[in-house]
Amino acid sequence: MTRRVELLVERLPGNEDVALPAYGSLQAACADLSAANVDEIVLAPGRRALVPTALKIALPPGHEAQIRPRSGLALKHGVTVLNSPGTIDADYRGEIGVVLINLGADAFTVTRGMRIAQMIVAPVARVAINEVAALPSTERGDDGFGSTGLDTKVNSD
Repeated sequence: MTRRVELLVERLPGNEDVALPAYGSLQAACADLSAANVDEIVLAPGRRALVPTALKIALPPGHEAQIRPRSGLALKHGVTVLNSPGTIDADYRGEIGVVLINLGADAFTVTRGMRIAQMIVAPVARVAINEVAALPSTERGDDGFGSTGLDTKVNSD
C-alpha cells in the first residue's frame, strides 16, 4: 500500500488556468508539473531556460521534492531537466521553477499549460556526519566509474 503524505500547494494569483501537480495514472510515481509562462519560450538547440510553474509548495518535514524530466520530452525532442533531479527542500517556500535544456537538433517551444517535468515527494534521512581517519574497507574499494563492467554477471552476495 502506498503511504500518503500531505502536500500543500499555493497557486500564484492569476494562474488559475495552470494545472496543479497531477498523477498521470493510478500507479504513477511522479506528478506532472505544467508550465506557467505567459509568452512562449523557444529553446533553440543547446539553450536552457527557467520555466515558471506558478506554484509554491509546503513539504512535510523530513521530505523533499525532486524535479525530474518527462521521458516523452526527452525521447521525442531531446528536452530534459538540466539539474536533474532538482531538489526542493522542505523549508523552501518560493515558486517552483524548472530548468529545461534542449539537447535536441530542433528548436522546442514551451507553451503555457504544457506538462514539462515530473515531481516526486520522498522521505529523506538526515545523517550524523562523523570524520574518521580511515573508512572501513570493502571488496570493491575505490573502484568506480564503470569498474563493474557492462556484462550481465551479477554478484549475488
